[in-house]
Amino acid sequence: MPEKPIKGEKRYFMTGNEVVAYAAMAAGADIMYGYPITPQNEIMHYWTRMAPKYQREFLQTEDELSAGFTTIGGVLAGRRAFTATAGPGNTLMQEPISMAEAMRLPMVVIVQQRGGPSTATVIYSQQEVTMTTFGGNGEGYRIVYSTATHQELYDYTIKAFNTAWKYRLPTFVLGDGYQAKMRESLTMYDPEVRGVTMEPTEPYVGKAGTPGVDREPAQYRNTYNVEEELYEVLQEMEKDFVALSPVVAEYESLAAEESDLVVISHGVVSRAVKEAVEELRGQGLSVGYFRPITLRPLAEKELRAAANKAKKLLMVESAYGQMARLIKDEIYGCSAEIDTLYKPGVGITAEEVANKIKTLIK
Repeated sequence: MPEKPIKGEKRYFMTGNEVVAYAAMAAGADIMYGYPITPQNEIMHYWTRMAPKYQREFLQTEDELSAGFTTIGGVLAGRRAFTATAGPGNTLMQEPISMAEAMRLPMVVIVQQRGGPSTATVIYSQQEVTMTTFGGNGEGYRIVYSTATHQELYDYTIKAFNTAWKYRLPTFVLGDGYQAKMRESLTMYDPEVRGVTMEPTEPYVGKAGTPGVDREPAQYRNTYNVEEELYEVLQEMEKDFVALSPVVAEYESLAAEESDLVVISHGVVSRAVKEAVEELRGQGLSVGYFRPITLRPLAEKELRAAANKAKKLLMVESAYGQMARLIKDEIYGCSAEIDTLYKPGVGITAEEVANKIKTLIK
C-alpha cells in the first residue's frame, strides 16, 4: 500500500489549485481526466506530480467534451473519478454532465470560474453560476458547493466525492480564479482522522454474474422512446431531489433573522460582505449576512425566514444577477425589498459593500 498523501493534520500555505489536488488525493480519488484551461491548470499539474507516488492515474484528453465523457467512463467502472475546468471548458462539459445527470452518475467536477462570455478573461468572475447549477438540457439535478476560502476548497472537495456517490448525482465545487491562484493558510487532514468515512464506490458495469439470474439487471439510460416514459423518470428524479435537498443544503449566516437589512452573497465575495457586515454591526447598524454554501439545492427554509424578517435584502455578486435569480425564485412572495450590487468579472471590496449598505440604511 502506498503511503497516504496527508497524515494526521498539518497547516499549509499554498494556492487554491494545489489545495484541490491534495484534497482529491486525501479523498482517495483514483483518477483525474482533464484538459488544460486557465485558471484551473495547476490542479492538473499538481495531481500529475503526485499521482505516480500514490498509485493514482491521470489522462489528458483532446478537449473538455472528452474529459467529461471519460470521467463518466471512470465512474461507470467504479473509479472515484473527477475532472476540473473553467469558462468555455465548463460550457463544453455540459453535454457529458447532462448525461451523468440523466444516468444518475456520481461525477465530480471542480470549476474555477473565469470571466465570460466565451474566452473573455482568464482571471476571475462569478459568471458560471447559471451554467453550473442549471446548465445543459434537463432540470438541473445536481449539487453545487460554492467555496469562499482555501479551507473550504479542501473540505468541500473531499465532501463532493461523498455527496456524489451517496446520492448518485453530478457534484460540483464552484471556486474561482482568485481562489485558484492566491495563497493562504489552511489545515489539511486525513479524512479518517476527523471521522470522515469515504462512501464506497462500485462499478456500474462489468459486475460478476448473469443479470436477471445471479443479480438484479441494471439499465442505465439517457434516451427514451416516448414522452410519457421520460416524464415518469423525471417525476422520480424530482421526488428524490426534493427529498435530499433539506439534507444537503448548507448555508452560513450572521444575524440574518434579526436585522433590518440582510446582505446575500456567495463564494469569495462573501469574504468582503462578511467583513463589511461585522464592521457595520460594530457601529450599531441593523445589518445581517446570509451566504448560501450550496447554490443547488438552496437552503430554502432559512432563506425565506430571513427574507420575511428583513425590511431589505442586498444581493452582492461578481455577475449580473446569476445568484440573485436563484435566490429570487426561492423567496418569491416574501416581504423584503431587494437591492443589488453587481460587478461582473471584477472583485468586490468590503469598502464597496459597506458604502452600499449605508446608502440603504437611513
